[in-house]
Amino acid sequence: MVVALLYLILAGAYLLVVPLAVLFYLKQRWYVATSIERTLMYFLVFFFFPGLLVLSPFLNFRPQRRQVQG
Repeated sequence: MVVALLYLILAGAYLLVVPLAVLFYLKQRWYVATSIERTLMYFLVFFFFPGLLVLSPFLNFRPQRRQVQG
């Protein structure tokens, strides 16, 4: 029973908790990241891809509309 609970906790962390944190991190740092940080971002997206796929229909962070001065 303890092993099953441990698997459930790890699966929840891998599929929901960490990808949610990765999404918010990407939203906050995407346009100001350095090249090394961007490499870390790409690794995180690759590593947590199944969880990002699970959350993507519910969370969609589109870029904000820019104000054009004319």
